Amino acid sequence: CLATLIIMLVGDTYTLINYVSFINYLCYGVTIIGLIVLRWKKPKIFRPIKVNLLIPITYLAFWAFLLIFSLYSEPVVCGVGLIIILTGVPVFFLGVYWRNKPKCVNRLIESVTCWGQKLCFVVYPQGEAAEEE
Repeated sequence: CLATLIIMLVGDTYTLINYVSFINYLCYGVTIIGLIVLRWKKPKIFRPIKVNLLIPITYLAFWAFLLIFSLYSEPVVCGVGLIIILTGVPVFFLGVYWRNKPKCVNRLIESVTCWGQKLCFVVYPQGEAAEEE
């Protein structure tokens, strides 16, 4: 979020759209790769929608072409898009991967989460309130 806010303040809208488009295409491709890997490694799990593997493989071929073309034609935009994605790695390690955090870090994460939930109106019921509904 911080990187996006800085880009919005510094850059123009066209450049921001290019960054976000590259990030979206990259995430779509990684999702399709995950679908293919799960179909191959865990073929027996329940899937509400199951399509022929030819469809995601074809999509992946077009995706790879578009991604390579984007990297070739606008490497700076793609590089900034990758940097934006990589800003989430420290957040993942601080919030999810690091299990034995000090209490002060846990309190900070909880307060940021609570503030974000209140800001976006997504506060979920906890404890007895969830059981009563």
